[in-house]
Amino acid sequence: MNILNKNELADLSKIKNTYYMIPILRKLDEYIDKYGLEKSLDYLNTILNLAKDDVEILLDKRILAGEIKDKSQARKSIAGNAFSLLIKYLFLTLKENKCIKSNVFVTSNPKQHTLISDIVTIKVDDETQKPDMDLAIYSINKENELNKCLILSLKTSLRERAGQTYKWKLLLEIATSDNPIKEKYNISYEHKNMPLVGFATVNFYDEINNPQHRGMFKFFDVAFIGKPLNAEFINNLSDLPRFVNENL
Repeated sequence: MNILNKNELADLSKIKNTYYMIPILRKLDEYIDKYGLEKSLDYLNTILNLAKDDVEILLDKRILAGEIKDKSQARKSIAGNAFSLLIKYLFLTLKENKCIKSNVFVTSNPKQHTLISDIVTIKVDDETQKPDMDLAIYSINKENELNKCLILSLKTSLRERAGQTYKWKLLLEIATSDNPIKEKYNISYEHKNMPLVGFATVNFYDEINNPQHRGMFKFFDVAFIGKPLNAEFINNLSDLPRFVNENL
């Protein structure tokens, strides 16, 4: 009996058949063979870089075929999407191999997910604020209700909008504590089941040692890097399965 459900199997198949993921997954397989499923998460930076030339060839073919017009825009879109899809692919493969609990799931559309959309909504007067999030990993109870949830903001570079998510996390802290700012701006959060807020990067431009960026990680419940880095301020991405199994 397959551990993955019908939707999860469909997600795996879709990732495998996404044109730009085919050369990336070939590189990933080399690292899985060498380091195993979990540890290969620490090499996503390397894997994405090694697959660049093969992806460029595919983009050139699609330009010639008239399937895309703006190669640079396609390249930029692929970089972010491929990082997210790699994590989702490895998560599902780990679950398939019983390394992730069976009641834990992942979605790449958390804002539209019926179990998650409400718990990531903060009200500021008559407006709503939701975090910049790319993936949500969540567990369900025996009644198929949401148990716990981790939302993840994924960035290939710290030059991107990493600040948006930790600002939402600060807003959540304000909304769920007694303070004058909460009253002044009429900030409210109506759920007891608060999500954990996480961040993951492959740090393409080596900004990780910038003190301003390092300070940012303190605002997250957990932060990960897809490089084999030994640092106190950020976890290796291979630690994600353990974190999920222990906290969700």
